Amino acid sequence: MQSAAGSAHEAHPLFGGALSAVIPHSTTDVSELREIPDNQEVFAHAHTDQSLIVELVEYQEQVADQDAAKYHFEDIAGSNKALEPGAFEVTSVVALAKSELSLSECSSAWMLTGTQCVSKFNEEARNTVTLHLGLVRLPQFSTDVLISFNDPQSISPDSSSASAVGTHQQPWTVQDFERLLQTLTLHDPGLFG
Repeated sequence: MQSAAGSAHEAHPLFGGALSAVIPHSTTDVSELREIPDNQEVFAHAHTDQSLIVELVEYQEQVADQDAAKYHFEDIAGSNKALEPGAFEVTSVVALAKSELSLSECSSAWMLTGTQCVSKFNEEARNTVTLHLGLVRLPQFSTDVLISFNDPQSISPDSSSASAVGTHQQPWTVQDFERLLQTLTLHDPGLFG
């Protein structure tokens, strides 16, 4: 398996080079292991159970900018079968200054932090995962860009992820996630059709 990230702060091409961003160290491109939907780039930490997903989704014009990150977080919770009471919680939502982002084409950008109790591969065992969600809104392209950093906090001993417990050799940090978000750059608007 190859590491998707080259040097520490080198931009990595995404979606065939239409976008790029600085991807953290110890990264495995999951598309080398299994099929990934065309609207996603998925990376897994080589030694932990952390993952990063860059996803292009339909712009939700009916959702106000300040509510959009929570809207997408709840949508992810639904996909993770984590919608029951107590299975997910939003702990913070902050607006990001456009001046701090390379993707200057955005109308607004947000960072949400929350937790979800999820099972992996439809297992019964549930793991508590901190989800850092970056949202970059591009209404002119009818697109919301989601950047998800899944950082497991509590792994059930019955989970297939239990083997990764205790192997946290240089795990990714929130700063790694923020760097990816801040360095996300658009090179080819043709990506959006």
